[in-house]
Amino acid sequence: MKLLIVIVSYRVTDLTIDCLRSLREEVAALEGVRVAVCENGTGPEAVEKLRRAIDDNGWGGWVELWAVYPNRGFTGGNNAVIRPALARADVPEYFLLLNADTIVHTGAIRALLEFMDAHPRAGIAGSRLENPDGSRQGSPFRFQGIATELDRGARLGLLSRLLRRWSVVVDEADIAGPTRVDWVSGASMIVRREVFQQIGPLDEDLYTYFDDIDICWNARKAGWETWYVPQSRILHLEGASTGIGSNPHLPPKRRPDYWFQARRRFFLKNYGPVYTALADAAFIAGLATWRLRRWLQAKPDTDPPHMLADAIRHSVFVSGMRLRAVENPAVKQFIASGGDPAEVNRPAQRIAPQVTAAKTCGFDRCEPHPGG
Repeated sequence: MKLLIVIVSYRVTDLTIDCLRSLREEVAALEGVRVAVCENGTGPEAVEKLRRAIDDNGWGGWVELWAVYPNRGFTGGNNAVIRPALARADVPEYFLLLNADTIVHTGAIRALLEFMDAHPRAGIAGSRLENPDGSRQGSPFRFQGIATELDRGARLGLLSRLLRRWSVVVDEADIAGPTRVDWVSGASMIVRREVFQQIGPLDEDLYTYFDDIDICWNARKAGWETWYVPQSRILHLEGASTGIGSNPHLPPKRRPDYWFQARRRFFLKNYGPVYTALADAAFIAGLATWRLRRWLQAKPDTDPPHMLADAIRHSVFVSGMRLRAVENPAVKQFIASGGDPAEVNRPAQRIAPQVTAAKTCGFDRCEPHPGG
């Protein structure tokens, strides 16, 4: 198999079907490409709707449907497909992690494949992500550090100019072709199979955020390069599943605890406790400065609610230096409601077209839930 495209769907069933529809011509034009959709704990109705869409549109020849319950987050949902694929006799040469809330433009998949084939040291590559109006989203990035965390919190023009070379978001104005970068967004990220074989799949203890930074960081440590390929264009409806996005037309939502927990875990895991403490102090100091300046200058409040308080509460100064797994709210609720803990780590179930979701996945014992 040349490429396995992995799509994790949670509470975005209709968007997942739209994504598959956009992939139809792309897959037909390429050899050895298949798609695996993991329904990540939304519930039996979502599994059945996806199964029916695959059957009704005749997509069964190139789309596989898998299901897990309860929700395992972005990392667990992807790994539910990646792990068995790595164990196959016909291991895919590449894996494309593709968000369900995306529409693939013509030629986007081909552009990634052609680039990876031509650059054997490239372990990971990412697409250009676009808003519905065609404007760019942040796609290529630099790794976070003390300077970037201070800048991200303070948002002061002079400071941002001074720290521009350390800014997390790479300025795409001068990028016309493929460019080597620190990391790319996991919304559309192609990964060479040898990367997974060498460093392992996604860190499930990150749950849903900072996983893309983490895999690019560990790929670099193992000697692989990460590239940004702007010729691969993907429309991304950011935050459709989690509600966390950068849409200026919508009021910001409070960041969930698992975002802060993943941030802390990423820093502790990859930078150590001393550097993490300095990064936390820089972010909190910058954010406090911004909050004061916003109040004094009567600037509009664009921060998520309670951002400063939550940043302090989840910092290493309050939560400690111990490396913890991010708490999965869906699993917590599942077990609290009497669910069997053994179900949490049960292998993903492949949904055969002629078998109902309830019988295959045991959803008759589960109820839909928030979180994830």
